[in-house]
Amino acid sequence: MADHIFKSKLSLEEVEDNFRNVDFFSGLKEGLEEAAAYEKGKAKAATIARKRSLPVVDVKSERESLDMTQKAFAHVLGVSIRTVEAWESGRSTPSPTAKNLIYLISRDPELVNVLQNSRN
Repeated sequence: MADHIFKSKLSLEEVEDNFRNVDFFSGLKEGLEEAAAYEKGKAKAATIARKRSLPVVDVKSERESLDMTQKAFAHVLGVSIRTVEAWESGRSTPSPTAKNLIYLISRDPELVNVLQNSRN
């Protein structure tokens, strides 16, 4: 069996920052609860696996860190202003695709310009 080597463009400090606010105990507990629900037929494995792979994003703080209005942020993401409002108020959560896009923008804010230019 070959050894797997993890390669990343992130520095060790950046990797540590990604896990700084992670509550591993709560994650383990939630995982066990989901496994029990799956065993009882109350959850689907595909849903659990997909949920685990999504980044956590704070839409309002990401938008504010870019100094963007809700309207401008919605335009960049290709969603309505009401959708951004709903995400920020907690009435709904971003789709997996939107979460990934917001996460990528948070890592490289220059992507905002790329997305804006692609819509013009």
